[in-house]
Amino acid sequence: MTTAHVNARVQKHRDALRQAGLRPVQLWVPDTRRPDFAQECLRQSLQAAQADAADPSLQPLMDTALTELDGWTD
Repeated sequence: MTTAHVNARVQKHRDALRQAGLRPVQLWVPDTRRPDFAQECLRQSLQAAQADAADPSLQPLMDTALTELDGWTD
């Protein structure tokens, strides 16, 4: 298959999606392959946990919200 053929096929697909009312968007997400990814996740998790622990009104609010979600508690 030639590059021109592939490009034409991709363009046809994109045109069909646009005709269906869709539009392309670009979304950037964290690169999970980076060597420091797990360390950064841990850092952010600890930071969030510390912020949650510093707010005593947060846990009762979360407990109440959890009871209002069907299927999350028995």
